[in-house]
Amino acid sequence: MKKLTINLLLILTAFILYFLQANFFNWFTISKVMPNLFVIFILFIGLFSNRITGVIYGVVIGGILDLVIGTQIGINAVGLGVIGFLAATFDKNFSKDSRATMMFMILGATLIFEVIVYILNYMVFSTNIEIVNFIRILAIEIIYNLILVIILYPLMQKFGYSIENEYKGNKILTRYF
Repeated sequence: MKKLTINLLLILTAFILYFLQANFFNWFTISKVMPNLFVIFILFIGLFSNRITGVIYGVVIGGILDLVIGTQIGINAVGLGVIGFLAATFDKNFSKDSRATMMFMILGATLIFEVIVYILNYMVFSTNIEIVNFIRILAIEIIYNLILVIILYPLMQKFGYSIENEYKGNKILTRYF
């Protein structure tokens, strides 16, 4: 029952993030670049639940974003699915207790997601390669995502550990041995 409640809260959070991304952050862009809230969200799910849940949420939310927003069906789904997969690797290798470590994970996840999306757009749609523009947009998006993580970290940590207790149980020692 508790997993059902957690999943309903995560779905509700995804809807709220979509409306924030589509409406609120359109007004607060830096050089017409918005933060990518879904990279943060999928990384959060993958870190605090498990690999399968992170991948499922990444692919489903990415697919919905592809259908609602873009002309590129499947590209966001692949990118967010990879982030959900890598989040479990980050969880095993890094601590979630430190804000600095969480910032490095967000930096890496944003970098990986944007590179995947850029490469897939190039391969599928034969878009032009504009490395300088891509690096500029990537740098601004990373900074924006890091600022949001600095602000939201206490809330993410509190909600995350309640998710982790439900999904992983109290297996702190067995995780390291």
